[in-house]
Amino acid sequence: MSSELFSNEWMVELAKLWNSDPKMTSNLEKVNFTSYIGYGFIGEENPRGFIYVDGGKVILEGKWSGEELNWDLRASKDSWKKWLNEGFGLLRLGKAVTSGELKFEKGDYRQMVANI
Repeated sequence: MSSELFSNEWMVELAKLWNSDPKMTSNLEKVNFTSYIGYGFIGEENPRGFIYVDGGKVILEGKWSGEELNWDLRASKDSWKKWLNEGFGLLRLGKAVTSGELKFEKGDYRQMVANI
């Protein structure tokens, strides 16, 4: 993903990657996961981008423009870039949350892990 983090183009690419991962989509489909998820940077008032997931698949994505979010995930620009390069599995998610590297401005981390 070479576009600017959380731009429309970047969010479209994220949606494609999300939907092409059968492990992600099938696990979330089993629990009928449906949510608006925002992404952005720690310290900013609002998220920059969002996806809308319905039944485990992303069906809408783009720059955040006031959508009511169920989840709002924030990290530093360096952390987001690191995770893009190195991947981001369940183990890394737990470490990122406990260290404060990833913050949930909205949503429950424990609920998310239970659904994966």
